[in-house]
Amino acid sequence: MSIPDAVTVRAPGKLNLSLGVGRRRPDGFHPLATVFQAVSVYEEVTATAADAMSLTVEGADADRVPTDESNLAWRAALLVAQDVGMEPLVRLHVRKRVPVAGGMAGGSADAAAALLACDALWGAGLSKDRLVELAAELGSDVPFVLLGHTAVGTQRGDLLSPALCRGRYHWALATRRAGLSTADVYRRFDELVDPGTRDPEPDRDLLVALRAADLAAVGRCLGNDLQAAALELAPELERTLDAATRAGALGAVVTGSGPTVAALGRSRRHATELATAMRAAGEADQTLTVVGPVAGARAQ
Repeated sequence: MSIPDAVTVRAPGKLNLSLGVGRRRPDGFHPLATVFQAVSVYEEVTATAADAMSLTVEGADADRVPTDESNLAWRAALLVAQDVGMEPLVRLHVRKRVPVAGGMAGGSADAAAALLACDALWGAGLSKDRLVELAAELGSDVPFVLLGHTAVGTQRGDLLSPALCRGRYHWALATRRAGLSTADVYRRFDELVDPGTRDPEPDRDLLVALRAADLAAVGRCLGNDLQAAALELAPELERTLDAATRAGALGAVVTGSGPTVAALGRSRRHATELATAMRAAGEADQTLTVVGPVAGARAQ
């Protein structure tokens, strides 16, 4: 089999349709129970054979993305190289579409795409299971973005099980250039959380609604234990949520650690109307519409 000179992989962003968070553990992590959905906004990573390792970024807010070993895509390439005993001689080029620091796993999508791209570029032939193991070393969201569709995530969010999901879900997203630090949101969550909070469990009502393709029930079940903390750090997000509700959203929620707000529409047209309403509220720097679920990282 011939080895290509360059490989491009596309990976989706994600929404947390529900996110349950438990109290911080001694190891610093929080137990999670979340329902992920991959949606149709994508990162692209091209891996090209080179004499040395490098990384470049283009797209919205590219100036806010590190281009050194702190970048998850860079770390993903190093992991593959170490796993197969190769020198990491690769140039990575990232084309960004997922909002930066928006709670939609843009960096995780870059990592998942880089794992697949470097595996193909170097002819490593890593199994799907091994790629998922490497993804888990990079971050809690990376395994899901690698696999895509809709899934339940537990432990740190990286222990995945598929969720039966019928139908298509049309979302309006409102994003802000001023992102929220995940660490800051969790720190505020720790200050707000009830000391008696138990470890969370997956939202069974939401899973039933997804299986039945009951859009109204899915909207009612949207939830995020980090939302109160995100709203304290960025109270203007409340106006975006209110605008979506007034425009008839089936449900609206801050996704992940924020600040992206996701509103569920009845149809593609309704999602466009929700996006217009959220933009008119004056707090969103950008709005877009997406559909889910979609597949995970794939070579182009």
